Amino acid sequence: MSSEVEGWNKVLWERQPFPDNYIHPHSFLSSLRRNPNFKPYTYWPLVLLCCAITQHLATIFTFLAVFVRLKERWLDARVLLWVSIVSFFGGYALYEIISCSNPGRGAFTRSNTIKSSLLVFLALMGLSPVLRTLTAATSSDSIWALSACLFLLNALLADYSSMKPIPQERLTSVLSMNAAISSSVVLASRLPDDLAVFALVLFAVQLFALFPILRHRLQVTPQVAQILFTLTLCVLSFALTVPLSVSVAYIYAGISITVTFVAPGVLVWAQKYKNEIRGPWDVAVPRLN
Repeated sequence: MSSEVEGWNKVLWERQPFPDNYIHPHSFLSSLRRNPNFKPYTYWPLVLLCCAITQHLATIFTFLAVFVRLKERWLDARVLLWVSIVSFFGGYALYEIISCSNPGRGAFTRSNTIKSSLLVFLALMGLSPVLRTLTAATSSDSIWALSACLFLLNALLADYSSMKPIPQERLTSVLSMNAAISSSVVLASRLPDDLAVFALVLFAVQLFALFPILRHRLQVTPQVAQILFTLTLCVLSFALTVPLSVSVAYIYAGISITVTFVAPGVLVWAQKYKNEIRGPWDVAVPRLN
């Protein structure tokens, strides 16, 4: 039997006097591997990757702060409308500057972008009276609960990955955008006039539909630019939230600190408990040239 075992080869295409699942007793544990594909994380690169999550949370709290100001008539809807228009052109200019190295973009793409923007602008303007009365028969408590659930769904399904050479739209990112826009629409229906509804929904489209595209582009910029951009968004959202509720502002600050600095540290600490064992009992993976 020992001579037969010595003649055994770990292949399936050769006829041998052994069952297909036979393993040589002396070579069974010799091929055991621990964490073969494991790449340890380091703290500061993880913190930089978490900046995308922090930016998204800052946009949500910024939107909520703007909504409260519109609802209480502390903010003129015309001011928000002009801020949205200026932000759109500024963000589009920044997007073009970052994308100037892409040879596939031309005048045709820019003209389509302008046409789509005008179409959305006019559509929101025409639908504002309808959106204002959309939830007239619904109580405010139900609106607040529905909006909170939709924003939570938006934060959980958002695409926080870095920019790929060929951008691919994910189903989760589409669902995330739809959840945010739906939440914005139901909140806008509690505003007093059509202009406020139009300004808020337009602001929501920029924050939750257009800003994620710009955020993906910004992830290929130098790290200093990403850190400064994240810090600017956090300071802006915190400054807008503090006058409304100090407790909510502290909760937001705690969430941002936890997501940005505590969570990466927990992940780095938990790496030492990773123990993945690979061996000859695993399913064979074919190697193709």
